Amino acid sequence: MEAKVKEKVKTILISQPKPEGDNKSPYTALSKKHKLKIDFRPFIHVEPTHAQEFRQNRISILEHTAIIFTSRVAVDHFFRMCEETRATVPDTMKYFCLSETTAFYLQKYVVYRKRKIFHGRVTFVELVEIMKKHKQEKFLVPCSNLLKPSIPELLIENKFHHSIAPMYRTVCSDLSDLADVKYDMLVFFSPSGIESLMKNFPDFKQGDTVLATFGPTTAKAAEAAGLRIDILAPHPKAPSMSMAIQQFITGK
Repeated sequence: MEAKVKEKVKTILISQPKPEGDNKSPYTALSKKHKLKIDFRPFIHVEPTHAQEFRQNRISILEHTAIIFTSRVAVDHFFRMCEETRATVPDTMKYFCLSETTAFYLQKYVVYRKRKIFHGRVTFVELVEIMKKHKQEKFLVPCSNLLKPSIPELLIENKFHHSIAPMYRTVCSDLSDLADVKYDMLVFFSPSGIESLMKNFPDFKQGDTVLATFGPTTAKAAEAAGLRIDILAPHPKAPSMSMAIQQFITGK
């Protein structure tokens, strides 16, 4: 059984950018161990919302006293928008970041040790617990057009004074160059990735192609598109996608 599964999967397309520090990527180890061809190709990309469009929302950045960053992309577009709208962020601004990685990324724009920066570990629920100690702040959430509904829901539920500020859009990428390319496995991490697949290839037939999805919303989108999910992550025995793929390939 194990040999049969290994023989079936030789090529994998991961619908994300190639990770930085490729030599340290778990996919590199996976590729070498099982002699796999693993390619990376973003199925979606980000486009900026420009100042004129942003102003139509009638949101003033400087009327807020704290910024909530859910990703490094949000950090980039917030400071880009500040530059475009000529908004000089005061030193007193507080920053609340979803993770430590995002918090450290702020060093690209501010002197880290001189700012009031707070961060959770992974989830927005964890960050909310930290924010509860700063209920007097007026929070701004720089985001895309695809902000997770749970974020504004939690802000409303906990009665935070806040504004949702779309500053960029997540859109489907042009994948026409992949029309004649066949992969044994396709890997998805967001509903947008599934949407891009179906938009680019409306006649897509899954057949024997193995489909891997990460997270419940991605799985739901795949099922809604009529796709068969062969690998579902995360789960207790495979908290990461690379581990889930490893288990599928080895049959263990």
